[in-house]
Amino acid sequence: QVQLVESGGGLVPPGGSLRLSCAASRVIFSFYNMGWYRQAPGKQRELVASITSSGTTTYADSAKGRFTISRDNAKNTVYLHMNSLKPEDTAVYQCKAAFVSSVGARSEYWGQGTQVTVSS
Repeated sequence: QVQLVESGGGLVPPGGSLRLSCAASRVIFSFYNMGWYRQAPGKQRELVASITSSGTTTYADSAKGRFTISRDNAKNTVYLHMNSLKPEDTAVYQCKAAFVSSVGARSEYWGQGTQVTVSS
């Protein structure tokens, strides 16, 4: 059973920073594309940032210039560095691991999420 465990969330004042981590186990981590998603109360889950197995990154417009996604394949961990946090960044943040095999079989796994609250 693949496991993704997020950590690093918490309460931070506006303008502050946090680093989220997502540690994967029971998976060949380097093969997987990884993503950070968030869901605020009453809103749909949205993609914040993603990083492919080869290291290509993409960001939501709301995250560009403030957030950085990175991965350490030796530690089976993906990170989300968040700077200049705003109250509207408040949400549950989840990581996702996705893999598509050469024959098109898709595997997808989610972590349980970590709460980020930006408030003074």
